This record gives sequence, C-alpha cells and structure tokens, in this order.
Amino acid sequence: MAFVLRRPFAVASSLRQASKPSQFTAVRNLHNAPPKQSTFFTQRATAPSLSTSQSVIRATFRRRYQQTAYNPVAQGNLKQRLLYGAGIFGATLVGINLMFNRETREDGGMPVYEREYLNDTFMHTGLGIGIIGLAARQLHVSGWSARLMAANPWVVLGLGLVGSIGTMYGCMATDPNNYLQKYALWTGFNVTQAMLLSPLMMFSPALLARAGLYTVGMMGSLAFVGATAKQEKYLYLGGPLLAGVAIVAVSGLAPLVLPVTAVRTLAVTENLWLYGGLAVFGGFTLYDVQKVLHHARLAERGVIRKDAVNESISLELDFINIFVRMVQILGMSQNRRK
Repeated sequence: MAFVLRRPFAVASSLRQASKPSQFTAVRNLHNAPPKQSTFFTQRATAPSLSTSQSVIRATFRRRYQQTAYNPVAQGNLKQRLLYGAGIFGATLVGINLMFNRETREDGGMPVYEREYLNDTFMHTGLGIGIIGLAARQLHVSGWSARLMAANPWVVLGLGLVGSIGTMYGCMATDPNNYLQKYALWTGFNVTQAMLLSPLMMFSPALLARAGLYTVGMMGSLAFVGATAKQEKYLYLGGPLLAGVAIVAVSGLAPLVLPVTAVRTLAVTENLWLYGGLAVFGGFTLYDVQKVLHHARLAERGVIRKDAVNESISLELDFINIFVRMVQILGMSQNRRK
C-alpha cells in the first residue's frame, strides 16, 4: 500500500512518456519527406492489399459480446444484497467455528461480568472506528490527503509512529478514573490514525464499503470463536504473533528501501504484507478477545482494574490492519478486471 500511495502521479507521467515518440516521429517524417512526384502523369491509386481488406471486413461485421461476471453484491435490489452479505457472514462464521472452536468452554458458558466487559470493549471499539472514519473523511475533504502523499514518506512514517505510539501509550498509562485525560488521549490516538488513513478515501465508496463489510465479517467470526472457545486457549499465540507482525512490518517498509527495478522482490514483500498480514492480525483478533476475557476474570478477583478503553485500542488496530489489506486486495482485483 505504501508503494501505491507514494506514486500518485505514475499514470500521468507514463502518459507523458508515451506521447513523446509521436512528436519525434512527426519531426522525422517532416525532414525525411519523399520528393514530390511530377503531376504530368496521372497518378494511379494503389489497390489495398488482401490482408487490409480482410481486416476491414472483420472489423466491420464483427459482433462483440461483453460477458460481465455476475456479482450479486453489485446487482439486484437491497434485499438481495443484504441476504448475500448475511450468507457470506454466516458461512464464514460456521466455517471458522468448526475449524478453530472444537473445544468449547467447560464452565457452562460466559459469566455475566465477562459478557459486560466484552460488550463495553466492543462498544469503545465501534466508537473508535467511527471517529477514525469521520475524521479521515473530513481531512480528505480539506485536502489533507494530497498534502500527505506529496510529503516525504520517511517524515510521514516518523511523525506517524511518534503520534500513534505516544498517544497510545499515554492512554494506556492513564488511570481509568481520570476520564478527561483518558478519553482525550484516546481521541488523539483515533485522530492520528485518521490522519494516516485519509488517503484511502481516494478509493470509491463502494469498494470501501465492501472492504468494511468483509472486515466486520472476518473480525466478527473470529471474535465469536475467541469468546466461545475454551478459556485461555489462544493466549499462547502472543509470542508467535509478535514475531509474525515484525516480519510483516519489515515487508511493509520494503518499498521505501528497495529500488523500483527489484520487481520480484517487491512482489514477494507485497504478498507477504497483504496475505501474511491478514493471517497475523486475524490471529491477533483471537488473542485479543481471549485477553479481554482473561482480564475480566482478573478484575473480578480484584487483581487488576477494568479498563475497556485500553482493550479497545488493540481491537481497533486489528480492524485497521485488516481493513487496509482488504481495500488493497479489492482494488487490485478491480484493476485486473479492467
């Protein structure tokens, strides 16, 4: 994604380069024009060749059939689209549940305090995603996206990391009872993410809506599995997932370091960033949901204090990373069909 956003004028530059040979051709034909023939003799029209005639006839009488792939989401009324989306979500939920959730809880279901804490965390996650979306839209309308893409990518990366990490750790270190400072830092974290994600608004709204629907379906299914699975079943994934996210982060920085001529290496790192990132942050969704339930049990025993804001930050990061990859995958598939 970084490789795409760094080159917003690639199409324009390629069109300018493509238009240059025609100018040179015109100049060359002007200097190398054939000598004028004498008008004393009557010029005889040259008969067109057989291949030229056949090509003209084929181009004239050819029938073009454009077979478009049937897309139930883009065709049909709203009811059919909703049913199709619900079918995708249900099938994904059942498949992931059968694959990852063979050992369910043995304590008779989720206690009330775990359910309340999980619902509070999901509520803050939804509010955070909403703030990011609205702020990114307003920033894009104000022209922030163009200025961000024209800036030095290393400066954007450095300032983005400082702003994101600073507000995130500041929010996590703030006491839950200090509501004003807690929610101010949390809002600053969301606005910082919106400033970095505002160039995504250059994609079509339909593509962003589809990416959001797929992200909600994927995270909802994994969250359901994590909430109904055996206690602390996926908490061991913390270490391997950290190693995986480090590899994904390094592959995401490859377009900033490698030259454009290293096509194969850039293709490998892009696929690793896309599909490896989906797998890693899908695993983080399982881990984070079970971590929320684990913290709810600790808070019930008085070991730690409840802090749904801190829990929501982890789920927001999972949503953002999955959503960005969904947008790029859908954009690449749309470009292949053109």
